[in-house]
Amino acid sequence: MSDYQQNPYGAPQQPQSPGYGYPTQGQNQGYPAQGGYPTAPPVQPYPVGYAAPMQPNNGTGTAGLVCGIVGTVCSLLVFLWFFGLVLGILGIIFGAVGRSKVTKGEATNRQAATAGIVLGVAALVILILWVALFASLLTASSWGA
Repeated sequence: MSDYQQNPYGAPQQPQSPGYGYPTQGQNQGYPAQGGYPTAPPVQPYPVGYAAPMQPNNGTGTAGLVCGIVGTVCSLLVFLWFFGLVLGILGIIFGAVGRSKVTKGEATNRQAATAGIVLGVAALVILILWVALFASLLTASSWGA
């Protein structure tokens, strides 16, 4: 056996079968044959009475943050007021659900959930201010006529 074909792990070399990626007899292209990889160690189960650590479920707080940001931007643009209204309400709802998950210990993103609530409220306040501005403009124009 050449130095290239020896297995560095001491296990006996298994013969290579011709097929995809391995040259057949007489088709050696100048590179050595590949050895097998060592097997992974066996997986140790958790002891009885212990469970795998639970991953935090931060999806709702993050969804509240995203809905709050997009809702606030849509509320600033007058022609997207409807999306601002819907996304502002969804930002408040998802943010509140995310905060309740943080309180229960199921999530870790209190700041993102709180920001979703705040931005959802901001989107609704901006919409109320737009409605008040347009109502005052309509009232002022009717007094001048």
